Amino acid sequence: MAPLRVLELYSGIGGLHCGLTESGVSAEVVAAVDVNTTANEVYKHNFPNTPLWPKTIEGISLEDLDSLTFDMILMSPPCQPFTRIGLQGDVSDPRAKSFLYILEILPRLQKRPRYILLENVKGFETSEAREALTRTLESCGYIYQEFLLSPPCLGIPNSRLRYFLIAKLQGERFSFQTTINILEGFPRSHTPQLDSSGTAVRLESNLHTDQESVSHKQCPEGAILYKLETAEQLERKLTQDNDGSVQTLQDFLEENVEVGQHLLPTKSLLRYALILDIVKPTCRRSTCFTKGYGHYVEGTGSVLQAATDVEISAVYKSLETLSEEEKLTKLSTLKLRYFTPREIANLHGFPAEFGFPDKITTKQRYRLLGNSLNVHIVAKLISLLLQNTV
Repeated sequence: MAPLRVLELYSGIGGLHCGLTESGVSAEVVAAVDVNTTANEVYKHNFPNTPLWPKTIEGISLEDLDSLTFDMILMSPPCQPFTRIGLQGDVSDPRAKSFLYILEILPRLQKRPRYILLENVKGFETSEAREALTRTLESCGYIYQEFLLSPPCLGIPNSRLRYFLIAKLQGERFSFQTTINILEGFPRSHTPQLDSSGTAVRLESNLHTDQESVSHKQCPEGAILYKLETAEQLERKLTQDNDGSVQTLQDFLEENVEVGQHLLPTKSLLRYALILDIVKPTCRRSTCFTKGYGHYVEGTGSVLQAATDVEISAVYKSLETLSEEEKLTKLSTLKLRYFTPREIANLHGFPAEFGFPDKITTKQRYRLLGNSLNVHIVAKLISLLLQNTV
């Protein structure tokens, strides 16, 4: 059978392409489209043989699309119109224009693609854009399934809850019973996949265990609320760290990292000490890394405690009563550092051979990775989408 011809829209640094490769499906990306020049440099570095179109989606004519005769669309439209911390402009946001163009042009294609995969932020599922998407799919003869998935469902210690949709033309059935509900795990009928070591990865999970607070109102016995967090937040973290189905962070860390190059600046330590999400290599969790990681501190991702032999509760005890100099002395003993771009790439599932051109700065790498997605989840969804069909 000839390889599937795949069109990759909003290609970014190539997370969708990596997921396609990991899925093992015989496929060729016939065109990747993105306007971000920095992301395109990274994409070309990793996929030099893939045609890359540095243009807007709206700048692609119907004739151009028809000439590609593609079998599948992979896309990750801009999330800003739908993100929960943004203005939530939805379809009125100018950044949604390209996605609406896709929906307008899909029914007019001479050959509609057999398969579609879309990724976006949580919040998309309640948007007008999502309603327009499902209406278009139904009118074009597609069946589909929606998901809200986060990496812990595959044993990966990183929270990154995202919306996904997979669709195929009617006449081809899914290998599972579809539902109008948004699934929060992989269908139980889906055959478990094996990782590189031959170990079955976990496909069913309560994906909100890393998002929702637990119901208990008391601190776990022996636990100390040493930061600006609630008892529920602390217990949630402890529950995640005790989940043996999720790998520890140390499995994703680089060896021989020059800690001094990645330590938090003094000002950040003093200003944000009480709100930092601090994790150790033995933890089984980390918060979502955003595009501001490494530049901003608050709410952009976890920081790693490199001095693992130091008891964090002892450092934070009575911290508020100390002078600035004393605070800094105590906090410095933890050796709190940022995760490196490579470590974040590892948590996102990018393969070891994936890299960045030398001219791409560390700040740019953090920004690009913060805009990317989890490769392993994409790979599993593509396998699920194509199961029993190719």
